[in-house]
Amino acid sequence: MEADMKARGGWQVSPADYVASRQPDYSVVSPQSCYVAMRDGCRLAVDFYIPQANSPEAVRPRFPTIMLFTPYYRRFKLRPGGSGEVNPNTGKFRDFFVPRGYAVVVVDVRGTGASFGTRDSFRSPKEREDSREIVDWVVSQSWSDGVVGATGVSYLGAASDFLASTGHPAVKAIAPLFSVWDTYADNYFPGGIQLKALTKVYDDLMIGLDHDRRDVLQQFSYFNNPDYEGPQPVDADPDGSLAREAVREHYGNFRQTDFMAEFTFREEGLPYDPDFSSASFSPYSVSGGVRPDVAVLSVSGWCDGAGYMNGAISRYLTLERNRRHLLLGPWDHGARIDVSPWRSSIEADFPLLGEVLRFFDTYLLGMDTGLAAEAPIHYFAMHAQEWRAADHWPPVETGRRYALSAGRRLAEPGAAGSDDVAGENEYKVDFSIGTGSGTRYERIAGIDSRSYYADWQGRTDRMLSYDSEPLDRQMELAGHGLADLWLASSEPDAALFIYLTEVLADGREHYVTEGLLRALHRKETPAPETYRTTWPFRSFTRADAKPLTPGRVERIRIPLLPVAWRFDAGSRIRLSIAGADADHCGQVPHGRPPLLRVLFGGDHASAIELPMIGIDGASS
Repeated sequence: MEADMKARGGWQVSPADYVASRQPDYSVVSPQSCYVAMRDGCRLAVDFYIPQANSPEAVRPRFPTIMLFTPYYRRFKLRPGGSGEVNPNTGKFRDFFVPRGYAVVVVDVRGTGASFGTRDSFRSPKEREDSREIVDWVVSQSWSDGVVGATGVSYLGAASDFLASTGHPAVKAIAPLFSVWDTYADNYFPGGIQLKALTKVYDDLMIGLDHDRRDVLQQFSYFNNPDYEGPQPVDADPDGSLAREAVREHYGNFRQTDFMAEFTFREEGLPYDPDFSSASFSPYSVSGGVRPDVAVLSVSGWCDGAGYMNGAISRYLTLERNRRHLLLGPWDHGARIDVSPWRSSIEADFPLLGEVLRFFDTYLLGMDTGLAAEAPIHYFAMHAQEWRAADHWPPVETGRRYALSAGRRLAEPGAAGSDDVAGENEYKVDFSIGTGSGTRYERIAGIDSRSYYADWQGRTDRMLSYDSEPLDRQMELAGHGLADLWLASSEPDAALFIYLTEVLADGREHYVTEGLLRALHRKETPAPETYRTTWPFRSFTRADAKPLTPGRVERIRIPLLPVAWRFDAGSRIRLSIAGADADHCGQVPHGRPPLLRVLFGGDHASAIELPMIGIDGASS
């Protein structure tokens, strides 16, 4: 059985085989659309696609419904004679699930598309209440069987979380794809450091959409079809006058550049509304409302932004009373691209929607898909180019500790002199250092990246780097590495960037993963029940923030973003420390590059801990 599982990439029934067994019985026809009024009178534009049977045997009077709540237009209007996909954001869900017997409902969230109202927040709590009311409307329709699921990528995935948190009894399964658990740490402030360009790009995108500024949308490859003519009006608005009126209301929407800057500290309320904080638009804060009968499939990728993979894992760990599944692949945000340097194709070729289909077939249609016999976790090991199955996270609970040592070496575990010879290295932070434009950060800013870290060669030469001896055998990392450092700074704050690199025997360098932390937020605290982690947790609150004392040595542990990666025999592992990423993050502290002292050996044994085993399975 174990050999067969490995041959199938960790599955007893592979996703490709499952898709092949579920041939479409229905066709997709043009949607019906209407406005649905909310509790405050705000009208939301809704499209609904009802499966049309291809044969008498497939006829069913009612269907389970898959919900998609989007701020990126449920549907574009095309100019007369124009062409193109009118659902660039959600069309793949429509085309995959409707033919397989699901009604699909797509909603312009309030303040977007053809919906009325204004947006007072990124992922506004008002949208959460709207989603509950939309489901009330769905289950009252003649084509609904009363069972509802929700899915979608990024913003839409978080909307799935929020819908489940309402406790609506019709909601039985959600599949949040590439979406946050904590908007602060997973998205805009990883390690407490604000991503400086992300808010501006997102703001431009939403101005283009919400204000129907087609000139602005031209800069985004997903929306630059010259045949697009704004949001599609609903059926009862044939001349588009209502849609134009709705767009005028959108001029009152919040602006992301101004809005996100208000949340320097996690869970700190707005000056004008102390009850509204970063928790207000983060799914973890309302996760207690998720009913235990809701099944959850969390999906992310190893280069999914600044921490979406942490969000997927934390959701999986937190909702322990629910039927849970976790899928982590070699993907960027949305799984558009395979990020592995050893990929066989640029575009991801994994049948992701097939895995989502099997999940919904199990929990919405009640089919015996064999999913219960599968491991709850599947993840892809890059360089090995293989899928793995696991029963728990982290999949590797023990590993190797490499000690920083003299000569800027990473000493092998147990090597003589690895912990007892004390010393230190100095590093003057260079605020011009960056990681380039082909990184994990571009895709979440709406940039159509195709290659990842292809220019990594030589970048760590300007950092404080430590290399291991060549590995004597292949080793596989799976989980969160942890930099355990003793250091001092000449300044009362610093941004700490930690990079892990594989240096192959021939000298080629491959970025593996990274971790970052603003030293102001170095205090570790217990993770709350709504936010379970297996890595050191920080509150990122003002109460726990504390400046460094210049010159004083402190222990600071920095978790790396999770990854599964096989290191070749003969390769070296490189740990690099920097104090800036000028391409994505602002200076910390402004105009005052710190001098860092990193200590090693003796009582200050800095190290990197890696959950890593030999490929024969023996712990090392």
